[in-house]
Amino acid sequence: MSALPPPGRPVFEPVDRIPSLAALRACVQRKDWTGVAAAFEALPDEDDRALACRVVSETDGAETFLQEVADRLPGDPLPRTLLAERLIITGWEIRSDSRAEHVSERQFRDFHAHLRRAEILLIEVCAEHPAYALAWYLRSLTARGLELGQSESRRRYDRLAEHHPHHFSGQMQLLQQLCPKWGGSWEAAHGFARECARRAPEGGPNGALVALAQIEQYVELAEKEGKSRAETYLRDPEQLTRLLEAGARSVLHPAARADAHQAVGAHNAFAAVHSAAGRHAEAAPHFRALGDAAEEFPWSYLGNHEEEFVRHRKSALAKG
Repeated sequence: MSALPPPGRPVFEPVDRIPSLAALRACVQRKDWTGVAAAFEALPDEDDRALACRVVSETDGAETFLQEVADRLPGDPLPRTLLAERLIITGWEIRSDSRAEHVSERQFRDFHAHLRRAEILLIEVCAEHPAYALAWYLRSLTARGLELGQSESRRRYDRLAEHHPHHFSGQMQLLQQLCPKWGGSWEAAHGFARECARRAPEGGPNGALVALAQIEQYVELAEKEGKSRAETYLRDPEQLTRLLEAGARSVLHPAARADAHQAVGAHNAFAAVHSAAGRHAEAAPHFRALGDAAEEFPWSYLGNHEEEFVRHRKSALAKG
């Protein structure tokens, strides 16, 4: 039996590993709305549509094109929703990833102005199309950025879940809101993650929420009590049991689709938590499933995302 080829450099950008997303970005760049609309029409999975929405919104200069289309097609929810996420992305770039005490008053003012513009668009879309997943998903981002609180964020998620109960991207957003850094609690965050994992279809990515909740608490403990205390938390047998059960029911289940785009984020989440806990053998199945596919989050929590991914992948594949 020939040896497996050595792993290559990780690919973090979805457009660099998914040809259909590269084609979608090209349509945006040449202002081909027919091509953009057809790309979304071909995506029945709402999590795939959320990823495609992000690709459009991260395209430099897309706001001019999207505004033109939204003005030309006032009854179509897609151009308004894509424009809303472009405003959200631009707003978060203005705010930066810094903690609130390091963000200037002007940054906050411009950030909130962008989010309020997006919110107006999304309110219109949700009023006209109450089951439109993309708009409800994005309203979870605006709720957090505008600091509308736990109850409003949960209300918006519940509206999304009425029609799309296992929307992984939406669940990830509410999980962030439920963490203490956004006014929630660890009890609420872990409880929501376990509930989503338990109710999701076998093989879905949703079990990774258990991993994401753990690494969020790991980061907070490392900042407040030191890395040793944070690692002790991750190595707790109860946390390990929950993580293994979630992985077995999720992306390591026989029903899991290897070609599902959301599986990349899920495998990265499981691999990052096991790696941070020093469990290289347990991380190995996730790294093998990933190959060179990677995502910046949550590896950026551990340091330089590419260096951390490569270092831990090497250790995991050597031991697992």
